[in-house]
Amino acid sequence: MLQTGKDLSGYCQGLIKTGLSRLPKEVPENHNLLPHQGSIQDHIRLIEISQEVMRKLIEDKRIQDAAAPVLLPPDFNKRNIYVSPDDPTVITGIIDWQSASIEPAFIYANDIPDFASLPEEPEKELEDAQVEPKTPSDKERERKDALICHQTYDVCMKGLAPKLRPARLLDQTLFRLFHYCHTTWGDSAPAVRQELIELSTCWKELGLQGSCPFSPTDEELERHARDYDDFEAVQRLKLLLKHALNTNSDGWVPNEEWEAAKEVHRELYDQWIETAREVQSSGEDLTVDKADKMWPFNAR
Repeated sequence: MLQTGKDLSGYCQGLIKTGLSRLPKEVPENHNLLPHQGSIQDHIRLIEISQEVMRKLIEDKRIQDAAAPVLLPPDFNKRNIYVSPDDPTVITGIIDWQSASIEPAFIYANDIPDFASLPEEPEKELEDAQVEPKTPSDKERERKDALICHQTYDVCMKGLAPKLRPARLLDQTLFRLFHYCHTTWGDSAPAVRQELIELSTCWKELGLQGSCPFSPTDEELERHARDYDDFEAVQRLKLLLKHALNTNSDGWVPNEEWEAAKEVHRELYDQWIETAREVQSSGEDLTVDKADKMWPFNAR
């Protein structure tokens, strides 16, 4: 993170500078970006309007109170936690601290590590393609175990990290722009634009003063609706693959399941492309080239 100050205003300036620094100077002619990615100028405009909106947000006393400085592990997931081989309840080390930084409490308020997350139900069409399909009793046991971990983690965080409490009590719509304004190029333009639209729509309802600096036109909203449909399709595809391959959004797979996951991955990719080929032949919007770009993992 680029450091430009020690207060909330300086923190926001750092987010904006970081977002701008991550934009490419130009997009290569042979780029492999989805249409909804947005142009470089689109991203510059989104980052600039995000700056204006955040200036208004940080004037709110509730957001100021929810911005106490906090240092927590930035990637507190199972793969980064080492335990004793003799007693798995004893943590011997936590790795991957290199990107740790002191952040406002509202950045961490609703972070839930994978070991405390509730299981999500996969779509039926990919449930049978999982590396290890689960029986109803397995699913129920997993749900109960996950619920215990989720509730325990919640209680621990309330007791051990009280600085998070003011932020956890507020509507998270107030804070999501701080999460995405500096990652627009990686997340694509519709992600941050959606946050701006939701803020603009709910501005008065959220108890914010004045008017939102972002006021999209009907034409911009219509274009965004199309782009956001594509963005959500990619997110749904990622979720389906996470369940089918027993992986996370970055593609991490347990060593003992790697070979099986590769085989299932290839089958799913072939099915996805074949579906796109059929859809394309019927004259609809999804083409084989677009489907290939939507695939979230590098392997083919």
